[in-house]
Amino acid sequence: MNIAQYIDHTLLKPATTIHELKKICEEAIQYNFFAVCVPPPLVKNARSVLANSSVKTATVIGFPFGYSVARAKVAEAQQAIQDGADELDVVINLIALKNKAWQYLELEMESIVEIAHAQNRLVKVIIESGILTNEEILQCCELYAKTGVDFLKTSTGYAEKGATIEAVQLMRANLPSTIKIKASGGIRTYEQAEQYIQAGANRLGCSASVAIVTRGGSNGSAGY
Repeated sequence: MNIAQYIDHTLLKPATTIHELKKICEEAIQYNFFAVCVPPPLVKNARSVLANSSVKTATVIGFPFGYSVARAKVAEAQQAIQDGADELDVVINLIALKNKAWQYLELEMESIVEIAHAQNRLVKVIIESGILTNEEILQCCELYAKTGVDFLKTSTGYAEKGATIEAVQLMRANLPSTIKIKASGGIRTYEQAEQYIQAGANRLGCSASVAIVTRGGSNGSAGY
């Protein structure tokens, strides 16, 4: 299994430096990760470093808490696309979810998906599964399947609980095959990565990507 091609090599610290960004982009090229996921202000920088590679550039919208107003998220998405992002990882409005404002959530995501798909960009919607009930996860599967998102993503990595195998399995069992799943938040070993893929994940968001594909650095070719 080529684990590297499942990985979005991720660096989303609020104080990320250009030096750190360049390092993860170079690692992504070296290990052939699918994408890097970087803060919105650094999308242009990432694109520049990755220009002669096949590695995609992803960024986050409404990150990490999701409660930006919908217009702000739309503006973020437009700017990210203009800056060269290939993929947008969008945090849902969890306040709206917990208060059952399903129509608001649907309209919010429809607006972003329309903008992104018009420019052939992918949208991953982050539902923060670790703080949702199973019923809320099921409702998200139903709702976001209607909006035409490309992926459901488990977590930001900033909540008190990240991805779980059970959440990925639940999502896979209740989403159409056309919608993929990204697991993120707490994936740190090759074995964990394999488990999530076997559970139904099509992509993994990881900051420990190099350790995963080298199995802790013992063998640079492990996992390929």
